[in-house]
Parts: sequence; structure tokens; C-alpha cells
Amino acid sequence: MQNFFSSSMGIAFNSLRVGKKYRLVNYREVFDFELMEIVDRHEFRLKDIHTLEEYFMSDLLRFGRGNDFSIIER
Repeated sequence: MQNFFSSSMGIAFNSLRVGKKYRLVNYREVFDFELMEIVDRHEFRLKDIHTLEEYFMSDLLRFGRGNDFSIIER
């Protein structure tokens, strides 16, 4: 697996906290999620706020980061 969590992404992933809600924008797609668990320093388990589906951060970033990539706390 390619490492999308390198320091080139800035401090964003270092400041994510369990139980907080975030919005991720990547390639014009918007994902609203709650961080459920930090699995390890390169992986996070998330729950979609709207559908309650659970998935991993790596699922959202498998195709890389677009020019519009951002994560903000909701």
C-alpha cells in the first residue's frame, strides 16, 4: 500500500481525534465522517455521518490526493 500519510500532507492527520466529525474533500467528492478509531499511525476507521457506513481512510485515498484535497473539522 502506498503511504498517503507522509509529512507532505501537513499536520492534518496528526490532529485528527477519535469522536470528532470531519469533512474530507478529494477530487470534488465530499465525505462527512466521524473518526471511530485510530488503527495505527497510517490508518483510521471512519463512520459516514449520513449513511452510518464504516470504512477506512485508505479507502478514501486509494487513488491519491487531488488538487482540492482538504480535511476540516465540522
